[in-house]
Amino acid sequence: MMIDPAHDPPPGVPSVAAANWQGGMAATEHLIELGHRRIAVIGGLGRAVRDGGRVAGYRSAMAAAALPVPSAYVRYGDITEAGARHRMAELLDLPEPPTAVFVCSDQMVPGVYQAARERRLRVPRDISVVGFDDLPQARWITPALTTVRQPLSEMAAAALRTLLRLMTGEIPEAIRTELSTRLMVRSSTAPPLRVLL
Repeated sequence: MMIDPAHDPPPGVPSVAAANWQGGMAATEHLIELGHRRIAVIGGLGRAVRDGGRVAGYRSAMAAAALPVPSAYVRYGDITEAGARHRMAELLDLPEPPTAVFVCSDQMVPGVYQAARERRLRVPRDISVVGFDDLPQARWITPALTTVRQPLSEMAAAALRTLLRLMTGEIPEAIRTELSTRLMVRSSTAPPLRVLL
């Protein structure tokens, strides 16, 4: 039994995860609704299933809005603050830097904030940031992070129910269970400056 596996579980091993594609799409749609058109994404591990789903959701939302996704706008770090800081600096060095970024893990957001501060950019005035996970730090980081909440307690409960069924010899109804995510809007997102002026 696996909970939120980073990679595909071995054949026949049940898993419970968040709806990563849905969450990535909701995060990106939120930025589009605010008026952003140049939206980048920073994924954690490029080969991880969950990051692939989140980036795929981003791509789907961009495609649905008929917005281009330059290859330079899709970056992968290593789920660390330092890696995210480096990737964000690369994005800000582009001739047309993004006005918003979807970061596929809240763990990386402090690095993104730091890279913005080093360029004297303010979140969300100069760049909007959306995370994924809704870790406790999402509420106390400044500004408070708009992020996609994973249903962690529901995932644990679903995993426990599946495990109990397996222990009694039952075959699970589904090998993979995905639970819905929810966007938590806080203070790290705003319309881009050109829309405000």
